[in-house]
Amino acid sequence: MRLYFDCCCYNRPFDDQSQDRIHDESEAILSIMKRCCASKEDIVLGSTVLTMEFDKISDKDKKANVLHLARIIRETIIYSPEVRQRAMELEQLDTIRKMDSLHLASAEIGHADIFLSTDDKLIKACRRMQDILKVKVKNPLFYLAEVNEP
Repeated sequence: MRLYFDCCCYNRPFDDQSQDRIHDESEAILSIMKRCCASKEDIVLGSTVLTMEFDKISDKDKKANVLHLARIIRETIIYSPEVRQRAMELEQLDTIRKMDSLHLASAEIGHADIFLSTDDKLIKACRRMQDILKVKVKNPLFYLAEVNEP
């Protein structure tokens, strides 16, 4: 399985954990990452777009923690004209923000099977475009529930 974690997934474990949803998503993300580390079949994809977003994190401690988590990345998709073109196509199809379209395009170019995000608006937009996308977009909680089903 090839997985691409959106930037919000790397940040979620370091957000305020007092809300149940944030805590549950954090636990799911860390559990999925742990599974990926233990698996020879699972590959976590990253991208230069993701690295650029990491660079924008202003809190030094949070940034260090996020970069520590990002060590799970085994393949990096380089920003290219192909990524840019696909991102522009995705932006025109729905209300997807530029950075989100770049992440989705990177995941598609990297042949990701699953794109994980905690961004409800993005997930909702991707549901409307599921026939057009070349990657399945899921919240980490729902993805973990699916892979844990007997």
